[in-house]
Amino acid sequence: MNKTVVPSIASLERHWYVVDAENKCLGRLASEVAQVLRGKNKPTFTPHLDAGDFVIVINAEKVRVTGNKSSQKVYRRHSGRPGGMKVETFSALQGRIPERIVETAIKGMLPHNALGRQLFRKLKVYKGTEHPHAAQLPKPLELNPAATLK
Repeated sequence: MNKTVVPSIASLERHWYVVDAENKCLGRLASEVAQVLRGKNKPTFTPHLDAGDFVIVINAEKVRVTGNKSSQKVYRRHSGRPGGMKVETFSALQGRIPERIVETAIKGMLPHNALGRQLFRKLKVYKGTEHPHAAQLPKPLELNPAATLK
């Protein structure tokens, strides 16, 4: 019988990847980034460990959605006070804080527990093409060509 080997935290290699979100479909982009954050693309994947890599998403304001989602998709937040619900459409939020759209989509695809919160901290999303992580020498992450919208 073979023994299951659980990798130690010290033996895990963490890489940095950069993803250009320009003309990418939001959901397809988010699912592939969530897999890399989780570490599912590695042979040492362990469900209860943080074995994933760091991901930098640039050009968050140029992410696209299909159909009528730009006017019908809504983002809700609540202040915690009675009557404190704020509702905002995709297009309004994209004009105001485009990073939040990508962060929300990816966060929803991570585990909803302490591990998911730890994984989410390895995601960096920026509005333009500039990011302060050049010292980490990020490699471009190749996404599925189906994620690109024409």
